[in-house]
Amino acid sequence: MTFDAIIILIKKLVDVLLVWMVLFYILKNLRKNVKMVLLFKGILFIVGLEIISELFNLVTIGYLIDYAIMWGPLAMIIIFQPEIRTVLEQLGRSQLLGRHKVLTVDERERIVYEIVKALDYLRRSRIGALIVIERDNSLSEYIEKSKKIYGDISSELLISIFFPNNPLHDGGVIIQGDKITSAGAIFPSSESVKISKRLGTRHRAALGIAETTDCIAIVCSEETGRLSIAVSSELHYNLTIDEIKLMLLEELRPKKTFMLEEDMEEGDDSEDDNKNN
Repeated sequence: MTFDAIIILIKKLVDVLLVWMVLFYILKNLRKNVKMVLLFKGILFIVGLEIISELFNLVTIGYLIDYAIMWGPLAMIIIFQPEIRTVLEQLGRSQLLGRHKVLTVDERERIVYEIVKALDYLRRSRIGALIVIERDNSLSEYIEKSKKIYGDISSELLISIFFPNNPLHDGGVIIQGDKITSAGAIFPSSESVKISKRLGTRHRAALGIAETTDCIAIVCSEETGRLSIAVSSELHYNLTIDEIKLMLLEELRPKKTFMLEEDMEEGDDSEDDNKNN
């Protein structure tokens, strides 16, 4: 095989890989947006009509569909401008190098302990709170518009931020790594029809930011003291303290570390089997 043939083969592989990545990203985010799902169904419907018109030689419907296909892309750009902007913003927020700080086991447990301790006090005192933990998608857009803190995570600091009459208690707290980066952050409200109408603005804001980024959003209801977590575009409502703790430890676990731990456990199991044999 010549050098030119190798270059051509590499170009084709890169071309196919890029197309696969685009399709994967579209399908991954398609289920998170109700309007995009409806758009996708509409496109399938038009394609189906086009196939039927060709098979049965339906001139009028085929003529109308040809016009729809011709002007459809322009109409979709105009109608779905907010959704397209959201997708582009998600691309801009993605950090190529992943989370800015990978937490150690001790750091992760300490952070979860402080957050859970603060949540326990907040729920018993019926104090509303919204805590957002950044992961791979950057939250700098919301940090810039909020009050900067850059303090160590502690239950006392979290409680004081959300304490009534504090100027920052209405907004959300943003955590990056092992630091409280800012407070008083305002997040987009979810438009999902699945969320109960009884839930307030904090829950809708938590689900809204969880729909647009991969963060973890924790909510304490001011009216009922119930705790909830929004993650991966889903709202887990009315969780216990233990459920919150386990969920945070699992969601904050680094993916690579998790894979290594599994390999080590498998290795330990195989060694035990060999010893038994």
